[in-house]
Amino acid sequence: MSQVLDAPSEENTESQQERLWKHNVLGHPAGLFFLFFTEMWERFSYYGMRALLVLFLISGIAEGGWAWTREDANLLYALYTGLVYITPILGGMLADQLLGHRNTVLVGALLMTCGHASMALETEFTFYTGLVLLILGNGAFKPNISSIVGGLYTPNSKKKDPAYTIFYMGINAGAFLGILLCGYVGERVGWSYGFGLAGIFMFFGMIMFYFARGIFGDVGARPLSKPDRAQSSEPVAGNTGRMITWAGIGLALVVLISGLLLYYEYPKSTSYVLGPLVGLMVAVIGYTVTDPQLRGVEKDRVWVVVILSLFTIFFWMAFEQAGSSMTIFAADYTDRTLEGTQAMAFKIINTILTIAPLAIVTWVLFLLAKETAKSYPMSVLFISLSFVVIWIISLWMLYRDFRNEAAEVPASWYGILNSFFIIALAPLFSKMWEKWNPAGPIKFALGLILLGLGFGVLAYGGLSIEQGAKTASVSMIWLILAYWFHTIGELCLSPVGLSYVSKLAPARLVGMMFGVWFGATALANYLAGFTASYIDKISEEYSMTVFFLIYTVVPIAAGLILIVLNGFLKKKMHGIH
Repeated sequence: MSQVLDAPSEENTESQQERLWKHNVLGHPAGLFFLFFTEMWERFSYYGMRALLVLFLISGIAEGGWAWTREDANLLYALYTGLVYITPILGGMLADQLLGHRNTVLVGALLMTCGHASMALETEFTFYTGLVLLILGNGAFKPNISSIVGGLYTPNSKKKDPAYTIFYMGINAGAFLGILLCGYVGERVGWSYGFGLAGIFMFFGMIMFYFARGIFGDVGARPLSKPDRAQSSEPVAGNTGRMITWAGIGLALVVLISGLLLYYEYPKSTSYVLGPLVGLMVAVIGYTVTDPQLRGVEKDRVWVVVILSLFTIFFWMAFEQAGSSMTIFAADYTDRTLEGTQAMAFKIINTILTIAPLAIVTWVLFLLAKETAKSYPMSVLFISLSFVVIWIISLWMLYRDFRNEAAEVPASWYGILNSFFIIALAPLFSKMWEKWNPAGPIKFALGLILLGLGFGVLAYGGLSIEQGAKTASVSMIWLILAYWFHTIGELCLSPVGLSYVSKLAPARLVGMMFGVWFGATALANYLAGFTASYIDKISEEYSMTVFFLIYTVVPIAAGLILIVLNGFLKKKMHGIH
C-alpha cells in the first residue's frame, strides 16, 4: 500500500478518531447520521422536483402545464440531469483547492434552496433560472458530502462499506418522501406548490448541517493545505502543460462529436451537450491518470476507479429511465384507476408505504437526538421541526385520499417503489456485505444484470400494447416488479461504488475522483433522457417491448464483461476489498 494511504491522514489521526466516535449511533459515529439527514433532505428536494419535471412539461395548458411534446420534455430532462451530475467535477475541485468539503456543501445547499424557490414562481425566466441554480448547487453539494462520509473512518475500516449503505438509505429515504409528497402535491394541488415544497426541506437540511458542523471535527473543514499540496503535486510548469494538452484533446472531441451529431441532424441541444460532456470526461480522466506523481499502486487503483466509473454509465443510462420513459409508461400505458376493494386495498398499502419508512427514519432521528441533543441542540431542533412538518403533510395526504371512494394512482407514485425497497432492504445488504463480501467488480456485475432483468419484465408486460399506441392500460404489476429488480441491482452497485472511490482514490485526489464518478453519471443521465426521447419513434416503428428490450440487453452484456474482467481488476486494486 502506498505511503499516502498507509499513513493516517490529517483528518484521521488517532485523537481525531476518538473525537469522531465520542457520540455514536447504531455502531457508527453520530456525524454519519447528521450527514444522513442532510443528504436525505437534499435528495427529497432533487427527486421531488425530478418527479414533476416531465409530467409538468407534457401536461396540457388547462392542467397548468406547458403542453410540450414527449420528445422535447425528455430532451430537457436529459439536459438537466446530465448537467446536474457533471458539475460535481467542478465542485470537487472547488472543495479540494479552495473552500474545503464542508463549506462547499453549505454553498451548494444555499444555491439549491434558491433554485427551488425560483422554480415555484413558474414563469419561464424563473423556471430556467431555478434549473441553473439547482445544477450549480448540486455540483457543489453532491461529491463533497460523500467525501465527508469517507473522512469519518480510517482508510481500511471494515465499517466503511456498511456506513455508505446506511448513508445510501438516507439518500433513498429522501427520494421516497420527495417523490411521494412533492409528486402528490404537484399533481393534485398545483405544480408550483410541489416545486416549492422541495425547497422548504432543502432549507431545513442546510440549517441542520450548519449547526452540526462541529461534530465532524477537522473532517472536510478546510482544503488541502499549501504544504501538502506542494508535496503532492508536480511543478507548476508541467502541470500547466499537461492541463493544456488534455484540454486540447477534450476540445477536439467536442468539435468532432458535436459536428457529427449536427451533420446527421440530431437535435441541436444534443449536439451542443453530448459532445462537451464526452470531451470534459476524457479531459478530466486523462489529466488525472497522467499525473507524474501517480505511480505503481496508486496509479493502478485510480485506473480501477476510472474503469468502474465507465461501467456505471451503462447502469445509470438504463436506471434513469425512471424519470422519463418509465414515468411516461406509468402515466399513459398503465391502468391507474382503481375502484371498490381495489381502491381500498391501494389506500391501505399506500398508508403502510408512507408510514413505515417515515417511522423508521423517525426512530433513527430519536436515537440521534438522544445522543447529541445536549451537544448540538440547534441542529436537533431544526431536524426535529422538519419531521413534524413532514408528518403533518403525510397524514394530510392520506386523510385526503381516504375521503374519496375511488383511487387514481398518481403517475409519480410508482417512483417511490425504488426508494421504499431501498429503505426496506438496505439494512439487510449492509449486514450481507459484512458476512459475504465479493469483489467490487462482481457486485457491479450483479447490479447490471439485475437491472437488465427488470427491463425484461417491462418488455414482457408491454407485449399487449399495440404498435404505435399512445395509450394503454396494462397491469401495474409490471412496473412494481421492474422497480424491485432495479432496486436490488442498485444496492449491489451504487453505495458500494461510493465506498470504493473513497478507498481507492489517493487522499489528495479524492474530490477529483468523486467528480469523475459523478461525471460518468452525468453522461449516463444525459444518455438516459436522450434515448428516452425515442420512445415514440421506436414504439411506432417496432413496439414498446422492443424499446424496453434495448435496456435489457445492454446492462446484462456490460455485467457479463465485468465478470470476465474481475480477476484483472482485483489485481489492480492491490488488496482493497
